[in-house]
Amino acid sequence: MAQSTNRVIAHYERYVMNTYTRSPLVLTKGKGSRVWDVEGREYLDLFPGWGVSGLGYNHPWVMTALRGQSGRVIHISNNYYHPLQAQAAKQLVELSFDGKVFFSNSGAEAVETAVKLVRRWGHSANGAGIGQAGGRYEIIAMQQSFHGRTMAAVSATGQSKHRQGFEPLVPGFVHVPFNDLEAVRRAVTLKTVAVLVEPIQGEGGVNIAGEAFLKGLRTLCDEQKLLLIFDEVQTGMGRTGTWFAYQHSGVEPDVMLLAKTLGGGFPIGAVIAKRAIAETLTPGTHATTYGGSPLGCACILAVIEAIKKQALLERVNRFGPYILKRLEKLKARVPFITDVRGRGFMIGIELTIDGRPLVDACRTKRLLINCTQERVLRLLPAMTITKAQLDRALQILEDVLTHDEAGAMPAARA
Repeated sequence: MAQSTNRVIAHYERYVMNTYTRSPLVLTKGKGSRVWDVEGREYLDLFPGWGVSGLGYNHPWVMTALRGQSGRVIHISNNYYHPLQAQAAKQLVELSFDGKVFFSNSGAEAVETAVKLVRRWGHSANGAGIGQAGGRYEIIAMQQSFHGRTMAAVSATGQSKHRQGFEPLVPGFVHVPFNDLEAVRRAVTLKTVAVLVEPIQGEGGVNIAGEAFLKGLRTLCDEQKLLLIFDEVQTGMGRTGTWFAYQHSGVEPDVMLLAKTLGGGFPIGAVIAKRAIAETLTPGTHATTYGGSPLGCACILAVIEAIKKQALLERVNRFGPYILKRLEKLKARVPFITDVRGRGFMIGIELTIDGRPLVDACRTKRLLINCTQERVLRLLPAMTITKAQLDRALQILEDVLTHDEAGAMPAARA
């Protein structure tokens, strides 16, 4: 039976849990920065998969790896070894810092792994640190942060709207203002084991951690024998113009979390921890059935190869400033734009009005973008997007925003 937008949506309403605010769009195909709906209409996507499709939809190298590996073996138990997991771990460590890798299925799982890892370390002899005999377990996280939807991840998240109705939360998380080093310092107690921070807060509104803040965190953690955790689920794998966002500041974490672009569309996450910390987890202390599968690791290797050989970091560093320059010019023309900020291909446009109707208006013009925190338009274009596609997307965005300025847009939702 032929499908249609209305028919698919009706089936969702009847059979699928209503846990997402969905746009009335049924997508069936993607290639690069373009997607098509069930009726065959084409859209330009500047927010592909919430950053998952950082190489664009169906990147040919990732698809080749996926098809090739699926013809050999999809899953191997982690009670055994397989070469692709070893290769993927080796390459990730070589691109970042000397450590070891745990593979998960998602970013939220990576956060859960990191929480267990640092708490285990805080209860060990190495982590006993400042004389707390009962071990250390508290993690200082940031207000406006987002770390995922599982229980420890949502407890770490510094936005109350995501935590309401799920109490009691996992204890041991303290939230302080982002970019406020003194607030972090004041929050340290004998129970503190780690500081968790996103180098750029994505869901929080594309808020960039200052270099002095990150360097101060590193110094503080070294002084107090705390672990520094960087959540790079959204910023990692080239999004900001370096392999990992921490490399802009030169501040190296003790633990780093990855997902989204890591698998090029395939669900896989990873935790990289410095060796002495990684060794805290021993057989039986943590595990996952599917993490680090041959299929997922084949995709990781394809993503890394594509970023290297197709010079995608160079593309981000060339086009990122171009996007910001265009948007700064737009800001000068549109009074309800208060700020344009970002790094590489992670960009936020802050407004004085509700941005959600603007997202809807862009969609009617066949451009897909995102709004977070109600008033921040967020762009996460694929690293493979062409200059022509960027120009078309920015022109649509400019048309919509200047149209709204003229008073022709529908009233903002309350």
